Amino acid sequence: MGKPKVPPFYIPPTLVLRQLGSLLYYGYLVRWGKTFHWLFGSGFKTLPVASGAYGMGCIGFPAHPVWEVTLACNLRCIHCHASSGTPSPDELTTEEGFRLLDELAKVREFRMLVITGGEPLVRKDIFDLLAHGKELGFSYVIATNATLITEETAFRLKENGVSGVAVSLDAPVSSIHNMIRNHERAFELAIRGIKNAKRAGLVIQVNFTAMDYNLHTLEGTIDLVNDIGADIMLVYQLVPVGRGRNIRDASLGRERNKRLYEIITRKQRDSRTIVKPVAMPQYWSYMIKSNGDNGLLRGIGKAFFHGCTAGRGLVYIKANGDVWPCPFVEVRAGNVREEPFTKIWREAEVFKNLRNRKETLKGKCGTCKFNEICGGCRGRALALTGDYLGEDPYCFLER
Repeated sequence: MGKPKVPPFYIPPTLVLRQLGSLLYYGYLVRWGKTFHWLFGSGFKTLPVASGAYGMGCIGFPAHPVWEVTLACNLRCIHCHASSGTPSPDELTTEEGFRLLDELAKVREFRMLVITGGEPLVRKDIFDLLAHGKELGFSYVIATNATLITEETAFRLKENGVSGVAVSLDAPVSSIHNMIRNHERAFELAIRGIKNAKRAGLVIQVNFTAMDYNLHTLEGTIDLVNDIGADIMLVYQLVPVGRGRNIRDASLGRERNKRLYEIITRKQRDSRTIVKPVAMPQYWSYMIKSNGDNGLLRGIGKAFFHGCTAGRGLVYIKANGDVWPCPFVEVRAGNVREEPFTKIWREAEVFKNLRNRKETLKGKCGTCKFNEICGGCRGRALALTGDYLGEDPYCFLER
């Protein structure tokens, strides 16, 4: 038998219509003034990145794996969920990485794979791994601080199956970004990396992590992202895991959480870049409530907004082969060195619990009418209550 193959990149017309429907519905909810520009600009450009996925979850793609290829990094960011810096001594070898990619290709719904770290570009065999996955049929988004993306590197990434880069940018000015990233040239080099990626024709995604240190810069960062010409901007919230535990007090409580939602809703009305929130699945419920909260809106919302995707569509593979539901849900479901990934994905108890969240969630998240659209942030629930099935304590919609 030959190697398993990811289904070839093909988006049936029905999926295109559903994706465009989700974008139109999203645009309607925020009363987007430039919805059609947004649809026919970034909306179509990002289809290859989604690789057949449709609808909007917490991250944006209903079903995709994320592989943390290394803990090594050239930066020491104060909020890093992986506490990255030096490589872990037990990281998967090149051959083990090839076998993992072969296993991932057996899951039919996985077409797009996110490569993250640490900083993926410091791993010496990164292009060998990418080439193997490309041969299997995967397209990639590579999550990076972009400081190492030269023009040559950008074109080499594209040649090896990378469709888009997800670049971390935590402020529109160097002083704040560099402070968060613990590097005096991080901002300058990130902007250079984005420009090089654009020259190579890669989809540009910007990741912003909102916390007390930079919430006041979010509006300016959205303006900068528009000026740069980024296609997508994901606005994360600080979840106090990894190195972020050291700055737990900088995470946003209920009132600042609400302010964050208000900023995003207001700014994205005129944004050419698609702006989506992450680690705040309540956003879709917030928009529906802001637009009248009728049964029709909620029904359509269920078709497109899936809320927290941890363990339901998103799966996170650590550098040592441990499998988690999400980078913020630090619950070990198994290890790919000990049993096949496909077995872990289908049978692990944590995944079963998260996929059946209508029955398993506790507290207000369990009884909330927006359970299916939202479900609360499972990472924040675990970090703040010790129970990944507990209620999200920072939700301001249902007190």
